[in-house]
Parts: sequence; C-alpha cells; structure tokens
Amino acid sequence: MIKKIKQTRLEKYLTLFIIILAFLSFGSLFILKNDCLFVKNNDPSNLVFEKIENIAVLNVPCGNVIIELYPKLSPNSVKRFKMLIETGEYNDVAFHRVIKKFLVQAGDLEYGKKNNINYTYLGTGSSKYGNIKSEVNEPFSFVRGSVGMARKNEMNTEDSQFFILLKDAPLFEGEYTPVGKVLYGLKALEKIKHSNKSEYVLRPDFINYFKMLQDL
Repeated sequence: MIKKIKQTRLEKYLTLFIIILAFLSFGSLFILKNDCLFVKNNDPSNLVFEKIENIAVLNVPCGNVIIELYPKLSPNSVKRFKMLIETGEYNDVAFHRVIKKFLVQAGDLEYGKKNNINYTYLGTGSSKYGNIKSEVNEPFSFVRGSVGMARKNEMNTEDSQFFILLKDAPLFEGEYTPVGKVLYGLKALEKIKHSNKSEYVLRPDFINYFKMLQDL
C-alpha cells in the first residue's frame, strides 16, 4: 500500500510562490506584447460634435483617432483630403514616416498600399489627382494634434500625403497647409510603430480605415 506524503508548510509556500511567479511572468509578457492595452478606444457614437460633416475617423492599430477638419481655413486642401477619405483611398496605407514623440506621416497612395507596398520608393509616391497649391496665408498654430498636408521641398506640391503632430511645432506655421486637428485619440497615434535608427519605418503600421463620421 502506497502512503500519501503530506507537503510540509514550507513546500506549500514554495509551490504557491512558483504558481504566482508563473502567473506574473505570463501576465507581464502579455502586457509587453499588447501595446494598446492602456489606450482608450474612442467611440464616436458616444460623443457630440457641432458639425458632423467636418468630423473624420482614422482607425489605426490601437483604435480611433477623431479629427475635426477646417474647410474655411484651407478649402482646397480639405476638399482634396475629404475626397480621398470618402473614396476609401487612405484605407490600408502605411504610416511610412514616424518620428517618435514628434509626428506620424501617411498617405503615399502610390507605393504605400498594404497589399502592394514598395519599400524602395515608399514615401515618394502621390495620387492620380496631381498637386494642389499650398494654403499658408491664414494664421494657424501648429500644436500637438495638428493635421497638415505634407509636401516636397517646394511650395504648391501638396497631394495626398499628410502628417499629424505629436508635439508642438511653431516653425511649421506658414510652411505647411493645415487641414484639421485631432480631438480624441492621440495616444493611439503615439503607439504607431517607429524606428530608432531612421524616421522611415521598414515594416510600418497601416491605416485600417479612414472615414467621414457621417459615413460610418
């Protein structure tokens, strides 16, 4: 007959300690891998806006970024921006340029599409609609959350690429065309994948979808 051997109090404590340690290890691993764990996902249906026609919802890996557009400030640029949103052309496009704690940039419709990405030329592409003129005459403070049209070195070369600031950039005033500002969701943008060695990301995050609120 086999006798049961009772655990000593010390052995019980040791077993319990091992179980707790294993639980904490797996929990820590989960938290480290889940970058979005503490990021609030803003539901636009629970929010109230004055002009719904100027509200856009940018969905990124960590949730919704809700943006108010300023058509009175930059009419032509906002018209182009809204058109690209409404036609779904920004969907599945890479955040190809990310400067940690400063800005994220996307909108390369030519080389940045998820299923047809071209890493050689990513960030240099445009749309099929051509350039539009810079709209920089009206005063605008480029503070954290500001959304602007990216361009080449020359003025009047805005097309489809845009950036969102994660930090105030007063030197951008008069240099870049503003199109709006983030109302909710900046934390989600701060989680966009970046590189420590370059502002251009080799395996970037993508826009899940970009829609006008009234089209959701």
